[in-house]
Amino acid sequence: MCGIAGFVDFAGRTPGQELGRIARAMGDRMAYRGPDADGVWTDSAAQVALAHRRLAIVDLSAEGLQPMHSASGRYVITYNGEVYNFPALREELVAKSCVFRGHSDTEVMLAAIEAWGLAEAVGRFVGMFAFALWDRKTRALHLVRDRMGVKPLSYGRFGDAFVFGSDLHAFAAHPAFRPDIDGEAVGLYLLRACLPGTTSIYRQVKKVPPGAIVTLGADGVERTDFYWRLSDVAAAGLADPFRGGADEAADALEALLKEAVRLRLVSDVPLGVFLSGGVDSSTVAALMAETGPRVKSFTIGFEADAFDEAAYARAVARHIGADHTEFTLTSAEAMAAIPRLAAAYDEPFADSSQLPTLLVSEMARRKVTVALSGDGGDELFAGYTRHLWCEAIARRTGAMPPTLRRVIGRALAAMSPDRWDAVARAVAPITPERLRQRDPGDKIHKVATMMEADDARGMYRALISLFARPEGVLASGRTVADPMLDSAAWPRFGDLTSQLLYLDAMTYLPDDILTKVDRASMAVSLEAREPLLDHRVVALAWRLPLGHKIRQGRGKAVLRDVLYRRVPRALIDRPKWGFAVPIGEWLRGPLRSWAEDLLAPRRLAEDGHFDPRPVRALWDEHLSGRRNRHHLIWVILMFNAWLDSGAARAKTIDTAKATA
Repeated sequence: MCGIAGFVDFAGRTPGQELGRIARAMGDRMAYRGPDADGVWTDSAAQVALAHRRLAIVDLSAEGLQPMHSASGRYVITYNGEVYNFPALREELVAKSCVFRGHSDTEVMLAAIEAWGLAEAVGRFVGMFAFALWDRKTRALHLVRDRMGVKPLSYGRFGDAFVFGSDLHAFAAHPAFRPDIDGEAVGLYLLRACLPGTTSIYRQVKKVPPGAIVTLGADGVERTDFYWRLSDVAAAGLADPFRGGADEAADALEALLKEAVRLRLVSDVPLGVFLSGGVDSSTVAALMAETGPRVKSFTIGFEADAFDEAAYARAVARHIGADHTEFTLTSAEAMAAIPRLAAAYDEPFADSSQLPTLLVSEMARRKVTVALSGDGGDELFAGYTRHLWCEAIARRTGAMPPTLRRVIGRALAAMSPDRWDAVARAVAPITPERLRQRDPGDKIHKVATMMEADDARGMYRALISLFARPEGVLASGRTVADPMLDSAAWPRFGDLTSQLLYLDAMTYLPDDILTKVDRASMAVSLEAREPLLDHRVVALAWRLPLGHKIRQGRGKAVLRDVLYRRVPRALIDRPKWGFAVPIGEWLRGPLRSWAEDLLAPRRLAEDGHFDPRPVRALWDEHLSGRRNRHHLIWVILMFNAWLDSGAARAKTIDTAKATA
């Protein structure tokens, strides 16, 4: 796990020493990603420079240093991530007479690329990775990202300079970089609390898509090719469904998960596991416990009982015999940590679970250098209740006249969320535990907005969006083109629930979940590994019929079956809460002064991104207790905190006008 950066100067005006100086400065901007070593390689004739920051995990010797040359000298690589099946690939390459100096996966990757070509070699890699490969023969630069988008990689053009890096922080060290904030991206951020797809907060920067190879030719022309597409895997899986029963499905999944976990335990440094006590992380931890040394597990709890699930994690850890470490987060500690959040993220990001993710990573880093996580289980095995909600509402209201739907929606919205919460508390004694929800009033109001939609696409967009109308908050008032409403973005296969699973795996998973974990873990120089996102597990998940994922109204059925073979149901079966934090309470209490500074009307007006009037109305409403508006407020706060963290306070650029 490392940080990578570099650039190509097509003007050919950068002196040799300056190439190295700039590249080293880019690497230094993300030293937290690789505190163990740094390296730079340049070619004055080709006007290319590659930088690397190393977090040493496998082959701690000098033979693992990067940028690294292939045996023939044709290729030079700077690489972030892990290719877990490199020992098997190495054996195959040795049989082809390849000779290796060390035992790093980087060296094996280069040999594989020389032996089989880039596309075929990458297609055989099992792992998470983002790398830049310079071909000295063709003078082409290849930027490659793993299949599910676990590791980040961005690139952009600034005049004659083509710049890339793991973090946008690295871009700021290049003299050609221009931090023009994209007005359309700000609107999309208000919708999703993150930057979706290939979008960047900066107008001239894009992200390499998952499963893609972006090639920059010697002529400066870019092209994007895909060596793997989730759409192809999903369509193939649905066309060739798994034919076995529940036990056979659990057997098949168990075999793949055992292998996925085993591969991710390859390390020359200590490793552990994030353990929340939920299905996903408990499955990973239980499988780890069967492989050898005692598992080191880490969890975080909260003073607020309604948000604290640490006891569940503790019980699972005790059952599997883990060496468990637990940290209870107080409001004072949260207040001290929150100002650090924006600096850990290279773009605005506002999933409030970023706070516990950063702190549990920090806690784990004191004892280990690698931590496995359970990310991906919800998107692969239907773990989110919103999938069931949207399908049920669309099915039951689809035949209704639009006018009637809207009447029902307005009726639901007529009663305030706090009154709905009171009703829920009153009927809680007779409500099945699996139907109980946190913040039921807010969820009912969300359903009310769904009833205004014309079709299932609009319903899901309403369900997952934060600001239903971002233009009402943007200072520009510009309308935001939501890609979720683009029919081309929706899969043309499967039932509605399968389509929603696909959309979440393509958007929410890489844009939010994996971004959150990567930035939080790397901020403290910790490598996070996701065995549930092994591409072979993904392929099986798409072959499994929904009946193996959803059983009796509860998702992740087949994953639960695997877990129940190791951990008693009583330790696992409870309503899904998610990795939530009591941000709403803290904003009315210990975080109020911090928030007031960031939401000051003069500051909002001077920045020019948000209209102070609707923002202050939301803030006043939240402070009054009439509505819990912390999700919306947090989005604004994290954007402004990001600006204050050192991001250039550039004028927002209207993309439509800039490209006209």
